[in-house]
Amino acid sequence: MERLILALNCGSSSLKFGIYRGAGQDAELVCEGEAEEIGSASSSFWFKQGGAKNEEHFACANHATALSHALVLLSGQGIRQFWKAGHRVVHGGPEIREHQRLTPEVMKKLEAAVPFAPLHLPASLAVIRAVEEKMPGLEQVICLDTAFHRTMPDVAKTYALPVEVRRQGVERFGFHGLSLESILAQLENMPGKVPEKLVVAHLGNGSSITAIRAGKSIDTSMGLTPTGGVMMGTRTGDLDPGVMLFLARHGFAKEDELENLVNKKSGLLGVSGTSSDVRELLEGRAKAAADLALRMFCYQVRKTIAGMAAALEGLDLLVFTGGIGEHAAELRKEICGGLKWMTGVEVLVVPAEEDLQIARIALSCAT
Repeated sequence: MERLILALNCGSSSLKFGIYRGAGQDAELVCEGEAEEIGSASSSFWFKQGGAKNEEHFACANHATALSHALVLLSGQGIRQFWKAGHRVVHGGPEIREHQRLTPEVMKKLEAAVPFAPLHLPASLAVIRAVEEKMPGLEQVICLDTAFHRTMPDVAKTYALPVEVRRQGVERFGFHGLSLESILAQLENMPGKVPEKLVVAHLGNGSSITAIRAGKSIDTSMGLTPTGGVMMGTRTGDLDPGVMLFLARHGFAKEDELENLVNKKSGLLGVSGTSSDVRELLEGRAKAAADLALRMFCYQVRKTIAGMAAALEGLDLLVFTGGIGEHAAELRKEICGGLKWMTGVEVLVVPAEEDLQIARIALSCAT
């Protein structure tokens, strides 16, 4: 049987998929697509094979529907059987720390981890169940965004909280691990390979900055959840804990209201009052609120990069990746402009290849 891997990258309102062919120890892309704005009236779907990209709009009620549509489309292209399915899983909770085959026991632990990532895990679990229903017996592999950060030392991952709280799994987990693994895989094929002291700034709708020593994560800006760290498209980033207490006492006593505020109404959107999209904010930067949002973002990213360099006791290479990191040259320039005092640091832009990394993990995971 041909080693075709179905790579599924599930977001809270999107589902990206890629078909990869196992090629030795690596994988090559066959075709890819994505359902976007799932659950809304403006949901859409695109599919690309070779150079042709086809787009369509249709009512996509949930992630299972999106998967069904993708499988029908693939069947029309003669792709009906898969060797394995690999899933991006944002958070494995305290019980699951490594990429691994899905088993009933692992599934139970993922279900128990939902409180650690309530915006992301329910959709991922729905897609896992849909794959099991539509393709019973197909081996599934979970690829954790938190796995890369399991090497963080205690001084970086521990919160200053009582031990009885920390025993409940409250610690810094870190995210964007698949992106980081894909960056390292690409650096391995470049002259000089992976440097001793590396900082990766994954900047997108969700953003994080990670310090990597000799290929291992030693610190990262995101924490218990993907809400922490620098400000993002709609997320606050780090807040004074007192702010949360204040909000809980003044109009945001309900958990869902507070969660909606810090995850969907804040960040670039909250400060600008208009948009979470950096492209739109750059176009409208003449407005004071848009300019403030962008300056805050660059300031926080720059400050965090410098902090990660301090954790590494120096810096050899700074990599930008993610939608903003790869494409917003104006913001990269602004961020780096305040880091000129860090002499001798090389700066690269490297694309995140999360879906390819999912396929690699599925390929390497023992059957």
